[in-house]
Amino acid sequence: MCTAATYKTKGFYFGRTLDYEFSYGEEITITPRNYPIPFRHMGALASHYAIIGMAHVADNYPLYYDAMNEKGLGMAGLNFVGNAAYAEPVDGMQNVAQFEFIPWILSRCATIPEVREALARMNLVGTPFSPQMPAASLHWIIADKNEAIVVESMADGLHVHDDPAGVLTNNPPFDLQMFHLNNYLGLSPRQPENHFSPELPLATYSRGMGALGLPGDLSSQSRFARVAFTRANSISGDSEEESVSQFFHILGSVDQQRGCCEVAEGKYEITIYTSCCSAETGTYYYTTYENHQITAVDMKKEALDSDALIRYPMILKGEIRRQN
Repeated sequence: MCTAATYKTKGFYFGRTLDYEFSYGEEITITPRNYPIPFRHMGALASHYAIIGMAHVADNYPLYYDAMNEKGLGMAGLNFVGNAAYAEPVDGMQNVAQFEFIPWILSRCATIPEVREALARMNLVGTPFSPQMPAASLHWIIADKNEAIVVESMADGLHVHDDPAGVLTNNPPFDLQMFHLNNYLGLSPRQPENHFSPELPLATYSRGMGALGLPGDLSSQSRFARVAFTRANSISGDSEEESVSQFFHILGSVDQQRGCCEVAEGKYEITIYTSCCSAETGTYYYTTYENHQITAVDMKKEALDSDALIRYPMILKGEIRRQN
C-alpha cells in the first residue's frame, strides 16, 4: 500500500511512499515539453508543461506513479482496490484512460482551480494500456502550494474532495478517512493533563504521551491518521535542505519494514521508495529501501524543450560512510 503527502514551508513539497512486494523497474522520468503525449481517445498532445516523476516506462510511454510539473502542480495515484470504477467513453467528453490521468492533468494544468475546470470536462475511462496491463484500481491526490484535492472514480461517479489534511492513503474512500480523524481529536504534541478523574493520582510517566492512542499499525486508515498528525505538527526551517529532510521524516512515520506485512506466503510488502518533489526547484528527491541517502534529479538541468523522455534508474544500494 502507499501514502502520499504535501508539505509547505517557504517552499512547497509533494511526495509519496510506494509500498509493495516487488518493483516494476520504475525510473525517475522527465517528460519534456515537446514529447508528444498520445491519448487513446483524443490524439497526441505535441506541446505541454514539462513533468518529472517516478514512472514505469513501457513502449516509450511514462506510466507515472507520482509526478510534478514545471509549474509546481503535483499528483500521485494510490491503490483503491474494491472501490475504484471507471466509465465507458462518452461522445462530447474528454475521455481520459486511467493510465493517462496523471500526464493529462500535469501536461495542461498549473493550479488546482485549473484542475477543477479540467475535471468538469473529463470522463475517466477504464481503457487498459495493453492486454497485459489492465486498468489499475487507483484514486489520486493532486496539489499545488495553496490546496490539495482527492479524486475518486467510483460506481456512482467521479468524486472530488477537498483535502485539508494534505494526505492520502488507500481504502476506505477519502471522506471516511477524514471522518476517522475525529477519533484522534484529543491528540497533541504536548503532555496531557489528568481529565480521567480528579480523585485518582494519574500522571504522565514518559515524554510523548500527548500522542497516546495514535495508531502504529500498517493499515491504510492508521497510516492516514499517523501521517496527518505528523505532518500537522512538523516544524522545519525554510531552506530546501531542511524542508526535504523533514518531509522524509514525515513519511518515515509509515515506513514499512520487510517481514511486518505479509501479502502472500514468503512475500512481504516494503517501502520500495519514498519521494519528495520541490515545486520551487523542480528537483525530485528519493530514497529506496536499501538506500536511505537522499538522491536528487533536477529537472531544470535538463533540455526541457526536447522531444524525448529523459530517464534515470533509481540508485538502489546505499553506502556506509565510515569515520575511522
